[in-house]
Amino acid sequence: MTGYEFLRRLHALARPRNYLEIGVDLGRSLTLSRVPSIGVDPSFQITSPLRCDLQLVKATSDDFFARPDPIHHLRSGRNPLRNLRRGRPAFGHYLGGTSVDLAYIDGMHLAEFALRDFMNIERFAHWASAIVFDDVLPRNVDEAARDRHTVDWTGDVYKIIGVLRTYRPDLTVVSLDTQPTGVLVVLGAEPSNRVLRDNYDRIVEEIVVPDPQPVPASIIDRHDAVAPEALLGARFWPDLVRWRNRHARRSSAYDRVRAEVAALARLGSDAFPLTRQASPAGPGR
Repeated sequence: MTGYEFLRRLHALARPRNYLEIGVDLGRSLTLSRVPSIGVDPSFQITSPLRCDLQLVKATSDDFFARPDPIHHLRSGRNPLRNLRRGRPAFGHYLGGTSVDLAYIDGMHLAEFALRDFMNIERFAHWASAIVFDDVLPRNVDEAARDRHTVDWTGDVYKIIGVLRTYRPDLTVVSLDTQPTGVLVVLGAEPSNRVLRDNYDRIVEEIVVPDPQPVPASIIDRHDAVAPEALLGARFWPDLVRWRNRHARRSSAYDRVRAEVAALARLGSDAFPLTRQASPAGPGR
Protein backbone atom coordinates (compact mmCIF):
# COMPACT_ATOMS: atom_id res chain seq x y z
CA MET A 1 0.00 0.00 0.00
CA THR A 2 1.28 3.47 -0.84
CA GLY A 3 1.39 6.26 1.70
CA TYR A 4 -1.19 8.13 -0.38
CA GLU A 5 -3.59 5.17 -0.33
CA PHE A 6 -3.13 4.83 3.43
CA LEU A 7 -3.97 8.50 3.92
CA ARG A 8 -7.01 8.15 1.65
CA ARG A 9 -8.33 5.25 3.70
CA LEU A 10 -7.52 7.01 6.96
CA HIS A 11 -9.66 9.97 5.93
CA ALA A 12 -12.59 7.60 5.45
CA LEU A 13 -11.93 5.65 8.65
CA ALA A 14 -11.14 8.49 11.07
CA ARG A 15 -13.97 10.66 9.69
CA PRO A 16 -12.22 13.92 10.60
CA ARG A 17 -14.33 17.04 10.99
CA ASN A 18 -11.31 19.07 9.86
CA TYR A 19 -7.84 18.58 8.42
CA LEU A 20 -4.46 20.32 8.69
CA GLU A 21 -1.62 19.68 6.26
CA ILE A 22 1.96 20.90 6.57
CA GLY A 23 3.72 20.74 3.23
CA VAL A 24 1.21 21.10 0.39
CA ASP A 25 3.49 21.07 -2.65
CA LEU A 26 1.25 20.26 -5.67
CA GLY A 27 -1.83 19.57 -3.56
CA ARG A 28 -2.18 15.85 -4.26
CA SER A 29 -2.84 14.81 -0.66
CA LEU A 30 -5.14 17.79 -0.12
CA THR A 31 -7.44 16.35 -2.79
CA LEU A 32 -8.46 13.71 -0.24
CA SER A 33 -10.13 16.18 2.12
CA ARG A 34 -13.84 16.96 2.03
CA VAL A 35 -13.93 18.87 5.33
CA PRO A 36 -12.75 22.33 6.43
CA SER A 37 -8.99 22.27 5.89
CA ILE A 38 -5.83 24.33 6.20
CA GLY A 39 -2.80 23.76 3.97
CA VAL A 40 0.53 25.37 4.86
CA ASP A 41 3.48 25.67 2.50
CA PRO A 42 5.80 28.60 1.66
CA SER A 43 5.90 27.68 -2.03
CA PHE A 44 2.93 25.54 -3.01
CA GLN A 45 2.03 25.14 -6.68
CA ILE A 46 -1.40 23.52 -6.76
CA THR A 47 -1.99 21.35 -9.83
CA SER A 48 -4.76 19.12 -8.47
CA PRO A 49 -8.47 19.98 -8.13
CA LEU A 50 -9.41 20.60 -4.48
CA ARG A 51 -12.90 19.91 -3.10
CA CYS A 52 -12.96 21.25 0.42
CA ASP A 53 -13.47 24.47 2.36
CA LEU A 54 -9.80 25.38 2.27
CA GLN A 55 -7.49 28.03 3.64
CA LEU A 56 -4.15 27.95 1.84
CA VAL A 57 -1.37 29.62 3.81
CA LYS A 58 1.75 30.62 1.90
CA ALA A 59 4.15 30.66 4.85
CA THR A 60 6.54 28.46 6.76
CA SER A 61 4.90 26.31 9.38
CA ASP A 62 6.80 28.19 12.11
CA ASP A 63 5.31 31.48 10.91
CA PHE A 64 1.87 29.92 10.60
CA PHE A 65 1.85 28.61 14.16
CA ALA A 66 3.15 31.94 15.47
CA ARG A 67 -0.18 33.55 14.52
CA PRO A 68 -2.54 34.45 17.40
CA ASP A 69 -5.09 31.79 16.36
CA PRO A 70 -3.65 29.68 13.53
CA ILE A 71 -6.61 27.27 13.33
CA HIS A 72 -9.27 29.99 13.28
CA HIS A 73 -10.49 28.75 9.87
CA LEU A 74 -11.47 25.40 11.41
CA ARG A 75 -13.29 26.70 14.47
CA SER A 76 -17.00 26.49 15.15
CA GLY A 77 -18.58 29.82 16.04
CA ARG A 78 -21.32 30.65 18.48
CA ASN A 79 -24.18 30.37 15.99
CA PRO A 80 -25.15 26.69 15.47
CA LEU A 81 -27.03 27.32 12.22
CA ARG A 82 -24.13 29.24 10.73
CA ASN A 83 -21.80 26.43 11.79
CA LEU A 84 -23.93 23.90 9.94
CA ARG A 85 -23.91 26.05 6.80
CA ARG A 86 -20.10 26.25 7.02
CA GLY A 87 -19.66 22.51 7.61
CA ARG A 88 -18.55 22.91 11.24
CA PRO A 89 -19.98 21.01 14.25
CA ALA A 90 -23.15 22.88 15.21
CA PHE A 91 -22.42 23.14 18.93
CA GLY A 92 -18.66 22.72 18.78
CA HIS A 93 -18.06 26.11 20.39
CA TYR A 94 -19.97 25.02 23.48
CA LEU A 95 -18.85 21.38 23.67
CA GLY A 96 -15.12 21.59 24.27
CA GLY A 97 -14.11 23.85 21.41
CA THR A 98 -12.32 22.88 18.18
CA SER A 99 -9.47 20.40 17.97
CA VAL A 100 -7.48 19.37 14.90
CA ASP A 101 -8.90 15.94 14.05
CA LEU A 102 -6.41 14.81 11.41
CA ALA A 103 -3.02 16.35 10.65
CA TYR A 104 -0.45 15.40 8.03
CA ILE A 105 3.19 16.50 8.35
CA ASP A 106 5.11 16.46 5.07
CA GLY A 107 7.07 19.70 5.21
CA MET A 108 10.80 20.22 5.63
CA HIS A 109 12.46 16.80 5.65
CA LEU A 110 14.63 17.65 8.62
CA ALA A 111 14.03 16.14 12.05
CA GLU A 112 14.05 19.38 14.04
CA PHE A 113 11.43 20.97 11.73
CA ALA A 114 9.20 17.90 11.85
CA LEU A 115 9.49 17.87 15.64
CA ARG A 116 8.44 21.53 15.88
CA ASP A 117 5.50 20.83 13.59
CA PHE A 118 4.38 18.03 15.89
CA MET A 119 4.76 20.15 19.02
CA ASN A 120 2.71 22.93 17.45
CA ILE A 121 -0.02 20.63 16.16
CA GLU A 122 -0.29 18.88 19.52
CA ARG A 123 -1.29 22.20 21.10
CA PHE A 124 -4.53 22.05 19.08
CA ALA A 125 -5.16 18.30 19.05
CA HIS A 126 -7.32 15.93 21.06
CA TRP A 127 -5.92 12.67 22.42
CA ALA A 128 -8.08 10.85 19.86
CA SER A 129 -6.80 12.97 16.96
CA ALA A 130 -4.53 11.29 14.42
CA ILE A 131 -1.23 12.96 13.54
CA VAL A 132 0.61 11.46 10.55
CA PHE A 133 4.22 11.97 9.46
CA ASP A 134 5.28 11.10 5.93
CA ASP A 135 8.72 9.80 4.87
CA VAL A 136 9.88 8.17 8.12
CA LEU A 137 11.39 4.98 6.65
CA PRO A 138 14.24 5.79 4.25
CA ARG A 139 15.37 2.84 2.16
CA ASN A 140 19.05 3.72 2.37
CA VAL A 141 21.45 6.21 3.92
CA ASP A 142 21.47 8.41 0.81
CA GLU A 143 17.72 9.03 1.04
CA ALA A 144 18.13 9.97 4.72
CA ALA A 145 20.74 12.66 4.09
CA ARG A 146 20.04 16.11 5.48
CA ASP A 147 21.55 17.65 2.35
CA ARG A 148 19.51 16.29 -0.54
CA HIS A 149 21.38 14.61 -3.35
CA THR A 150 18.86 11.97 -4.50
CA VAL A 151 15.59 12.07 -6.47
CA ASP A 152 13.64 10.32 -3.68
CA TRP A 153 14.41 12.01 -0.37
CA THR A 154 13.18 11.52 3.18
CA GLY A 155 15.79 13.52 5.04
CA ASP A 156 16.29 12.51 8.66
CA VAL A 157 12.61 12.62 9.67
CA TYR A 158 13.00 8.98 10.77
CA LYS A 159 14.57 10.29 14.00
CA ILE A 160 11.14 11.51 15.13
CA ILE A 161 10.28 7.88 15.96
CA GLY A 162 13.08 7.61 18.50
CA VAL A 163 12.47 11.08 19.91
CA LEU A 164 8.78 10.49 20.57
CA ARG A 165 9.28 7.03 22.03
CA THR A 166 12.09 8.24 24.28
CA TYR A 167 10.72 11.56 25.49
CA ARG A 168 6.98 10.88 25.15
CA PRO A 169 6.31 7.24 26.03
CA ASP A 170 2.74 8.30 26.83
CA LEU A 171 2.07 8.63 23.09
CA THR A 172 1.07 5.78 20.80
CA VAL A 173 3.63 5.82 18.00
CA VAL A 174 3.40 3.29 15.18
CA SER A 175 5.41 3.22 11.97
CA LEU A 176 3.74 1.72 8.92
CA ASP A 177 5.30 -0.15 6.03
CA THR A 178 3.84 1.96 3.24
CA GLN A 179 5.52 2.53 -0.09
CA PRO A 180 7.79 4.08 -0.91
CA THR A 181 9.12 5.58 2.34
CA GLY A 182 6.76 4.77 5.21
CA VAL A 183 4.47 6.82 7.42
CA LEU A 184 4.18 7.29 11.16
CA VAL A 185 0.87 7.57 13.01
CA VAL A 186 0.71 9.19 16.45
CA LEU A 187 -2.27 8.98 18.81
CA GLY A 188 -2.70 10.19 22.37
CA ALA A 189 -1.79 13.85 21.98
CA GLU A 190 -1.84 15.89 25.16
CA PRO A 191 -1.88 19.66 24.50
CA SER A 192 -0.70 20.57 28.00
CA ASN A 193 2.38 18.34 27.88
CA ARG A 194 5.59 20.42 27.81
CA VAL A 195 8.23 17.67 27.78
CA LEU A 196 9.23 18.20 24.15
CA ARG A 197 9.22 21.98 24.48
CA ASP A 198 11.27 21.93 27.66
CA ASN A 199 13.81 19.52 26.13
CA TYR A 200 13.80 20.82 22.56
CA ASP A 201 17.35 22.24 22.57
CA ARG A 202 18.71 19.07 24.12
CA ILE A 203 16.89 16.90 21.59
CA VAL A 204 18.18 18.92 18.64
CA GLU A 205 21.72 18.64 19.98
CA GLU A 206 21.28 14.86 20.08
CA ILE A 207 19.73 14.31 16.67
CA VAL A 208 21.26 16.91 14.33
CA VAL A 209 24.51 15.41 13.08
CA PRO A 210 26.45 15.77 9.81
CA ASP A 211 25.87 13.46 6.86
CA PRO A 212 26.03 10.55 6.34
CA GLN A 213 23.26 9.91 8.83
CA PRO A 214 23.64 6.93 11.21
CA VAL A 215 20.38 5.27 10.15
CA PRO A 216 19.56 2.26 12.35
CA ALA A 217 19.35 -1.03 10.48
CA SER A 218 15.88 -1.50 12.00
CA ILE A 219 14.71 1.56 10.07
CA ILE A 220 16.10 0.54 6.70
CA ASP A 221 14.94 -3.07 7.16
CA ARG A 222 11.57 -1.87 8.54
CA HIS A 223 11.94 -4.44 11.27
CA ASP A 224 9.34 -2.89 13.57
CA ALA A 225 7.03 -1.39 10.95
CA VAL A 226 3.43 -2.57 10.92
CA ALA A 227 1.45 -3.46 7.83
CA PRO A 228 -0.85 -0.48 7.15
CA GLU A 229 -3.78 -2.86 6.63
CA ALA A 230 -3.36 -4.08 10.21
CA LEU A 231 -3.72 -0.62 11.72
CA LEU A 232 -6.58 0.31 9.40
CA GLY A 233 -8.33 -2.89 10.47
CA ALA A 234 -8.04 -2.16 14.19
CA ARG A 235 -11.33 -2.34 16.08
CA PHE A 236 -10.96 0.93 17.98
CA TRP A 237 -11.52 3.38 15.10
CA PRO A 238 -15.33 3.80 15.40
CA ASP A 239 -15.00 4.30 19.15
CA LEU A 240 -12.07 6.69 18.63
CA VAL A 241 -14.23 8.86 16.38
CA ARG A 242 -16.99 8.92 18.97
CA TRP A 243 -14.62 9.71 21.86
CA ARG A 244 -13.03 12.53 19.85
CA ASN A 245 -16.33 14.06 18.79
CA ARG A 246 -17.65 13.93 22.35
CA HIS A 247 -14.39 15.29 23.79
CA ALA A 248 -14.02 12.24 26.01
CA ARG A 249 -11.28 12.49 28.60
CA ARG A 250 -7.97 10.84 27.83
CA SER A 251 -8.14 8.82 31.03
CA SER A 252 -11.47 7.27 30.08
CA ALA A 253 -10.48 5.21 27.04
CA TYR A 254 -6.91 5.82 25.89
CA ASP A 255 -5.50 2.71 27.58
CA ARG A 256 -7.69 0.54 25.38
CA VAL A 257 -6.28 2.13 22.23
CA ARG A 258 -2.72 1.73 23.46
CA ALA A 259 -3.26 -1.91 24.32
CA GLU A 260 -4.72 -2.74 20.93
CA VAL A 261 -1.98 -0.94 19.00
CA ALA A 262 0.70 -2.56 21.18
CA ALA A 263 -0.79 -5.95 20.37
CA LEU A 264 -0.60 -5.13 16.67
CA ALA A 265 2.84 -3.63 16.65
CA ARG A 266 4.58 -5.12 19.69
CA LEU A 267 5.87 -1.63 20.38
CA GLY A 268 8.63 -0.85 22.82
CA SER A 269 10.01 2.50 23.92
CA ASP A 270 13.51 1.42 22.86
CA ALA A 271 12.56 -0.04 19.47
CA PHE A 272 14.06 2.94 17.62
CA PRO A 273 16.99 4.43 19.55
CA LEU A 274 18.13 8.02 19.26
CA THR A 275 21.02 8.88 16.97
CA ARG A 276 23.58 8.86 19.76
CA GLN A 277 22.63 5.23 20.52
CA ALA A 278 22.20 4.00 16.98
CA SER A 279 24.57 1.87 14.97
CA PRO A 280 25.22 3.17 11.46
CA ALA A 281 23.69 1.38 8.54
CA GLY A 282 25.61 0.93 5.35
CA PRO A 283 24.79 2.47 1.98
CA GLY A 284 21.45 1.71 0.45
CA ARG A 285 20.34 -1.65 -0.80
